[in-house]
This record gives sequence, C-alpha cells and structure tokens, in this order.
Amino acid sequence: MADITRRFGWRHLRSAPTAHIRHHKRGVLAHDGAGLSFWYRSLSAALSEVPVNDRELAMAFHARTADFQDVTVQATVTYRISDPAEAAARLDFSVDPDSGVWRGAPLEQIATLLTETAQQHTLDVLARTPLAGALVDGVAAVRERVSAGLADEPRLPATGIEVVAVRVVAIRPEAEVERALRTPAREQIQQEADRATYERRAVAVERERTIAENELASQIELARREEQLVEQRGTNTRREAEENAAADGVRAEAEAARKVRLARAEAEAAREVGAARAESQAAWLRVHGDVEAATLHALAATRLAENLPRIDSLTLSPDVLTGLLTKLGRPAPESRA
Repeated sequence: MADITRRFGWRHLRSAPTAHIRHHKRGVLAHDGAGLSFWYRSLSAALSEVPVNDRELAMAFHARTADFQDVTVQATVTYRISDPAEAAARLDFSVDPDSGVWRGAPLEQIATLLTETAQQHTLDVLARTPLAGALVDGVAAVRERVSAGLADEPRLPATGIEVVAVRVVAIRPEAEVERALRTPAREQIQQEADRATYERRAVAVERERTIAENELASQIELARREEQLVEQRGTNTRREAEENAAADGVRAEAEAARKVRLARAEAEAAREVGAARAESQAAWLRVHGDVEAATLHALAATRLAENLPRIDSLTLSPDVLTGLLTKLGRPAPESRA
C-alpha cells in the first residue's frame, strides 16, 4: 500500500519499489512506473497500484480418483504481474487517493482465477488415476499437468499475469482410507521387526551355546593340563629324590673314603711317631746305660728339682752334705771349730 500524506490540500504519494503506480489526471496518464513519488490533488487524480513482486498462492481443494476415493490436494503457485498496465486495465487495482487503500480486491480475483484453473487440471488428472497410483505418482503428474495448463491458459497473459512456479505439496486421502492403506505396510513392518527379533534371539541363543561349548572345552583343556602338570610334578619330584639319593650316596662314599684315608694316614702317622719314640727311647736308654750311676742320680735329682715347688732356702746337715758331695766325687768341706 502506498504511503500518502496531506499538505495544504495537496496529497503526496510515495510507493515501494515493488509497486507499480499509474496516475491519471483528468483522463491523461501523468505518472506510470514503480517506486514513484509525486504530489497530486485528490479531486482530479485517479490512482492504480499494481504489485509487481513474486507472490505465493497456497491452495487446497478436494478431488476424486478413478476408484471414487476422495483426496485432498495441497499445492502452491508462485506468480507475478508482468504487465501492470494490462492488469490495471483488466482488474480493479484503483486505490483511494486520500488513504491509498484498494477499492476492490484484485488479488483475490487473481487467486480465484489461478485456484480454479489449477483445480480443473488436477481433477482431469486424478479422475483417470486410481487411488494407489495417485498416492505414488500423483504429485509429479499433477504438478506437470497444472504447470502446462496454467502456461496454456489464455486469460493469464491477457490479464498480465505470469506463473513462475508450481509446487504440489501432497495428495492425501481421507483419514480412514489412509489408516487402512497404512495397515498392510505396518503389518509387514511389524512382521519384519518380529522376524528380526526372532533371528536376533536365535543368534543370541546360538552364540550363548557356542560360548558355553567354548567354556566347557576350556575347562576340559584346563583339567587335562592340570593332569599333565601333576604328572610332571610327580616325575620332577621322583627325579629330584633319585638325584638327591644319588648325591647322598656319592657324598657318603666320598666321606667314607675320606675317613678311611684319614684313618690310614693317622695310623701311618701313629706308626711313624711310635717308631720315632721307640728309637728316641732306645737312644736315651743307650746313653743312660753308658753313664755312671752317680751321674744318673744327679740327673734324677735335677729332674726332681724341676718338678718340685719353689724352695727359697734349703738347710742340709753336714752328714747329708758330705754324703752327697762324696757321691758327686767332690771333697767334703772342713768343719769350723
């Protein structure tokens, strides 16, 4: 909508770049273009505002398929007014010179024209298509047919309207029919899910059985290895005992041989010592046999004195001393008066 202001009986219009303004003054076209801004008098001006931007028209209508099933078609048509002068001449785009508001409803007329045209071509397609085909391939077929039908519609170029794009959003049957159509697929999906569940359980059972067999085989192998370990330990213990017994025998034999050698050595040493002592004794006896009796007495006294306790002083009577000296072959001392 154009922006209109009032100043001293004059009106000023300022339009948007997406709005085409046509200003007639006393039946003569004074201004024509988009995004205009000008002064005018409301009593002598006739204004038209035509939008030239792309517009989206959403539509929804009912149709019937070849097997007499009701469906709802949802579509969107994008259009724009390519010839504003032609559109202003065919449709009422006039605006109030004081407020800038459309006096009619031109966009509703365009929407009705596009909707009825699209609906007509859609009905022609779906009337020859069963429900299953409409739900599977109906969107593409309806889109192509509506696009071709709008492009061939003579009223649209004559009104200055250009269709930019056509989009069919969905084709939906009634709720009960839709649920009925979904039931087989749901049942099949459920069956597939059940089959997958059973297969998963079967695989789990098989894996558990395999695991149990592996555990049993592991236990059997472990028991066999334990038996081998016990046998090996017994063999090792028996071999160790035999080795210890053999070592003890060797040590005993060595000890006995050592003791025999030691006894023999000791006996030999004893014989040699005895012989030496006998020879020494014989030599001692031979020496003493050649010595006089007085010398032997003196030696005996000396040995006796060596074995007696210490004597600090000894008193001998003259008779004893004289006898002793006489035995020793020495003169007796003279007596003092």
